[in-house]
Amino acid sequence: MTQKANVGELKPLSTGFWRLLFRHSVFDEREVAPPLTDPIHCDAPVLRHAEIAAVYTGQRVAGDFYEFLRVGPSRMLFVLLDASGLRADTREILIAVQKTFRTLAPILFAGEDFNETTAMIELCHEMNRTILRGGIRSCPAFIGCYNEDVGTVCYANAGHTPGLLRDNAGIALLEATGLPLGLFSHTTQSAAACHLVAGAALVVVTRGFVEADCEDGDCEDVEFGLDGAKQSLQDATILSARELCLSMLQATRQFTRTAPTHNDLTALALVRNASNDAL
Repeated sequence: MTQKANVGELKPLSTGFWRLLFRHSVFDEREVAPPLTDPIHCDAPVLRHAEIAAVYTGQRVAGDFYEFLRVGPSRMLFVLLDASGLRADTREILIAVQKTFRTLAPILFAGEDFNETTAMIELCHEMNRTILRGGIRSCPAFIGCYNEDVGTVCYANAGHTPGLLRDNAGIALLEATGLPLGLFSHTTQSAAACHLVAGAALVVVTRGFVEADCEDGDCEDVEFGLDGAKQSLQDATILSARELCLSMLQATRQFTRTAPTHNDLTALALVRNASNDAL
């Protein structure tokens, strides 16, 4: 069951803040990206009583991008972006957004005495400003902060495909909390929160996933769709976070019956107590 806490647009950052600031193979990405050509590759962090992973299928041709960043002893940030356009057009923007994310997140989420929703919204605003410096471009984003101590995720869904939260009660949708990044300089973002009970899994997939086409005339559905993603998650058995991502991607491949050539397909999964509990 999800719990949402919406807050409005924030005021500009204070002078004090800026003073502080200036002081895979087919299914995995293993290669080290050449300097200044791609965002820096980031490996999934080790979590206490949980696992997180992100994998994509095929040669990346569009604007999918994921990142993990530990910001405290018990907090880990993750982001999944889906920038519109081909890889050559989005590469520099993703590099700039990654720099903003890595620079500001540790400051906004520093210490223990801070408001997670406020920090999340401010991070969204700054990432939005970074994207707009390169021109207007739709960039749906799902940004989450996982608290290992209590198993909660504070998240902002900026026009992204809904997150899928599976637990014993079924599958809940983590719907958009704001518009996609990169479209408007003044837009209201909000944040929400959900709780991962023991054995729960949170899965986020990019647009290419749900828009995957079946080119076989015998298919009942033209697109894999969000329903296909939900069914794939529902059918999953005891899996690690990485295996869950691979299972979702494999389900898409079986539906399309061909390898994707015009879009990226990326899945990110956060599983609590993956090694001890069934999903």
